[in-house]
Amino acid sequence: MQSKHLDVLLRRYPQLMPCKLHIQSAFTLLCFCFRQKGKVLLAGNGGSASDADHIAGELLKSFAGPKCLSKRFTSSLSADAMKNLQHALPVIPLPNLTGIISAFCNDCSPEWYFAQLVWGLGQEQDALWCLSTSGDSKNILRAAEVARVKKMTILGLTGESGGQMKNLCDVCICVPETETFKVQELHLPVYHCLCLMLESYFFSTENDPT
Repeated sequence: MQSKHLDVLLRRYPQLMPCKLHIQSAFTLLCFCFRQKGKVLLAGNGGSASDADHIAGELLKSFAGPKCLSKRFTSSLSADAMKNLQHALPVIPLPNLTGIISAFCNDCSPEWYFAQLVWGLGQEQDALWCLSTSGDSKNILRAAEVARVKKMTILGLTGESGGQMKNLCDVCICVPETETFKVQELHLPVYHCLCLMLESYFFSTENDPT
């Protein structure tokens, strides 16, 4: 099921063919994280911050298919809850934590605010998903450094060179563009594909939802 989504992506965006193995590895990394009952922390700046929020929106509710709760919850939830709640994969878009971010940037160094959030929220079974068009965003690099110390896995989504971030990631998807807006134009179909792959894997009718 998940390879079908990747095949469709590559037919629609043949320029992403060099990224195929890294996209598949990213899917494997994310599956392992969720299977270990871990969560994914998403970090990005500007347009990449919006992408982080977008990814969370696809994984915390239904995306392309239903994520209805399975019957094993019937005895503990009301009929109304069963009708309205949906399965989700645990992700946190760090740029949305504006209160703590503004407090930390005011009191300390803005370069370290994502690192502080990773330090406070990250656990060994978790993953950090870094989005940076250049791969050189200082606050993203600091977050990755902290994630390494906490023995988290790190996924990168960046531009052609990978920047400094590439060497800090377990898997880094470097889309073949260099201009910021063009990189972002390719990031969206890549993370949509990963979200489709995850939804198919965890929530298809053949699998028991987590």
